[in-house]
Amino acid sequence: MQINAYLCGTFLIKILKQVMDYEELNYGALSREQQLESSMAFPTLMRKVYVWMSLALVITGLTAYYVATSPALVSLIFGNSVVMWGLIIGELALVIGLSAAINKLSLSAATLMFVLYSVVNGATLSTIFFAYTTSSIASVFFITAGTFAAMAAYGYFTKKDLTSWGRILFMALIGIIIASIVNIFLKSSGLNLIVSYLGVLVFVGLTAYDSQKIKEMFLQAPDAGEGMQKLALLGALTLYLDFINLFLHLLRILGSSRD
Repeated sequence: MQINAYLCGTFLIKILKQVMDYEELNYGALSREQQLESSMAFPTLMRKVYVWMSLALVITGLTAYYVATSPALVSLIFGNSVVMWGLIIGELALVIGLSAAINKLSLSAATLMFVLYSVVNGATLSTIFFAYTTSSIASVFFITAGTFAAMAAYGYFTKKDLTSWGRILFMALIGIIIASIVNIFLKSSGLNLIVSYLGVLVFVGLTAYDSQKIKEMFLQAPDAGEGMQKLALLGALTLYLDFINLFLHLLRILGSSRD
């Protein structure tokens, strides 16, 4: 159930188009001072994307471990379906609210929502500690980190336009969501494995695609003001979801079950 919430979160942020759609700037119309400010803004904004994404992953990981080692919280969350469904619905609501209302939110409010989203995700993600051994979770995390870093670097440095990837990967993402929902009822281990492998391929591709699009967006940023920093926050959310989804699909393939 948790992996479906992350898939839906990724789908929603793509649909809302807050990160990947942007108005192209006419650099020819900018003064020399404005062009200089724009070039200085790029490294600042890219650094904020990866710092925010990393902090969100740390918050999610610590929250997941804390919940998993707290019998009271485990009983509260997983012993009460209302609480569990409330957290899952809250995840989706935060993605929608943060993405759709980013222009109306202050930077501090948007940051608070992102932090809250990381905490809620950590609470629901704590289930992996009951399904898989701690050592396999750690090893898969490092595999995910290495894979993510390689693909993010590819997306950042490649001269190839990855726009065509986006359309293909988006359609594949829809297929994964539908197959995952269907398999809730079928409970097919074969279909589960197929979806997991396909999910790895999709989120490896999305990591490179999103990395390139975020770079292109901030190459055109006029400054590093609050408006652009909010877009950096959405960029961090996009990459955060790519990482989490990649991690969960790899975990389903490589993780060692506690059973």
